[in-house]
Formats: sequence, structure tokens, C-alpha cells
Amino acid sequence: MSRVTLKDVAAKAGVSYQTVSKVLNGQMQVAEETEARIWQTITDLDYRPNVSARNLRTQASNLLGHALPGDAAQAYHPILVQFMISVANAAEQQGYHLLSFVTGNNDFYDHQAYDQLYARNQVAGFILSNTTQNDPRIPYLLERVIPFCSFGRANDAWDFCWVDVDGQHGIELAASHLLDLGHQRIGFITWPEGSQTGWYREQGYLLTLQAAGVAVDPQWITRGNNSAQVGARAMSQLLALPAAARPTAVICVSDLMAIGAMNAIAAAGLNVGQDIAVTGFDDIPMVEYLHTPLTSVRQPIQEIGHYVVDLVIRQIRGLPIEQKGVLFKPELVIRASSHT
Repeated sequence: MSRVTLKDVAAKAGVSYQTVSKVLNGQMQVAEETEARIWQTITDLDYRPNVSARNLRTQASNLLGHALPGDAAQAYHPILVQFMISVANAAEQQGYHLLSFVTGNNDFYDHQAYDQLYARNQVAGFILSNTTQNDPRIPYLLERVIPFCSFGRANDAWDFCWVDVDGQHGIELAASHLLDLGHQRIGFITWPEGSQTGWYREQGYLLTLQAAGVAVDPQWITRGNNSAQVGARAMSQLLALPAAARPTAVICVSDLMAIGAMNAIAAAGLNVGQDIAVTGFDDIPMVEYLHTPLTSVRQPIQEIGHYVVDLVIRQIRGLPIEQKGVLFKPELVIRASSHT
């Protein structure tokens, strides 16, 4: 089978091959209908540009950069793995690929790696994750007009492209579910202060209990890094509280922490769901197959990944962006860990 050429795409799309080339390289704005037809034709014909030749001509890259923490334990987050797979698939559909890199000295926010990759035309833009409150990467990239989009928010006053799940709403769903079951002492296992995602989720917990007239005991809130080990340790602290203050239900900000909490409950000779209810967040594939299936907040992670890619590529190609910030609603999936 002969290789599909740029002229083949142009002929089927009904435009000049120069127009197709410029659209591919982000050098020309055309009517949305025309651009959509060009990209659909590229998909239909399975056109694969000669990336090496194109990069030599244009000094442009077809790679999107994404930073990973230098610490492997810190990098393990199942929902981010799902996110990056959806990003890689979405990028490939538009002629781009993903370049993962580790920042220097285990500093996740080290600017030098971003500078070097972009200045050398090794990447066309960046995808950010693990954003924190006032994340320093964002004003840095904005100041240098480097295309990027983040999975997560950082500062509501900043004007940049981001896609996020409404974590506050997700925790509100979990807390309301537990309140409806009659729980009044509800613990909260969360991340260290400074996590923007964690802050929104904590607001969902606090505001929902407050609206229900439940006074939150500060002892019910425990913090630590995102891992099953930390979840188990936090749950053990809650179980050590006096019986009258001990939570009868616990909300965890991630499934990993919830799995650790469930193990600590079992190790204490108690039954998850019967003695203590537990909810997680992310609905990673394994949780429905646990000995006690986990109630969890499900994120539309595939849609999020595709939207992130679209926003960063629109910046690269100089296309209009109607909405820079997009907030997806999650859903609560109820299983035996919270409701027997």
C-alpha cells in the first residue's frame, strides 16, 4: 500500500495542499468547518506526516511535555496513569506525541527543564498535573507565552487554560450519602495543605457537614501523602480516638488512601461497611474487586484528557479558545464499603 501524501489529503478535503500543510503546522487560521473537514480527512485517510522532515523544515516539535516527579513512590498515582493514557491517545489523533521528563534534583517545579525543552524546540507545549495552590510553573509559563494546559486549578485569579473535575462537588456527594445513612461522626483523610485539589475536596467535606448542622471535630481530619500506607496510618489514628469521638464513617480523597484505611479497619478486627463506612475518590478499576467493594467518586478522566490536549494544541496552532477553564462534574458510585 502506498503512503498517503499531503496532496491526497488536500484533494479529498477540497483545499490546496499548502492549506493542509499550514493547518498541520499551526501557521494558518481557516474557517472552523474547513479545519474540521481537514482533520476528519486526515483521520479517514490515516495520514501520518513525515515528522522528521517537517521538524527540520519548520524547526517545530510534535511533542507535548509532561513532568514526572523524580521520586517513583511519589509518581505512582493510578488516576494520573489513566489521564496520561487518554492524553497520549488524544495527542496522537492530532499528530502529536507525549514526552515525559523528570525535573532536576527531584524538584517537581524546577523551571530549568521546561526552559531547555521549549528553547530547543524539543516540545511544542506542556501539560501540567499535580498542581498546587499558586503553582509557580503557571505564572512562569504565562510570562514566557509558552503553550500549556493543566489538569487542575491553581489560583482563580489567574487567566490560563485548565481542565479539572469538581472535587468539591464529588466530596459533597460522598458526605451527603453518609449523612443520609445516619452517620454524624465522619472522618476525613486528605493530602497535606498546599494541594489545590485537596483544598477543593476539603471544602466539600466541611461545607456539607456544616450545612447538616454537624460540628467537625479537628481530630477527625488527618493528612499525609497519597499512598495506601498513609491511609492505613491515618485510619489507625482515627481508630485510636475515644469511642465517643471515633468516626463511624471516613471519607478519603483518593482510592489509594481508602484502600489503606480499609486494611487498617480489617486489621483492627472490624468490618468495612458494617462497623465503619469508607468512601474513596477516583474509582480506579481495582476498587470494585476488593473484598469489600469501595464506594468511590468517579471522574470522567477520558474526557478530561482529550479536553486538555485540545486546549494546548489550540494555543500551539493559534486557534481561538472559547473557554479556558473547564470543570467536569463527577459521580458517586455506591458499593458495599459504605452501604450494606
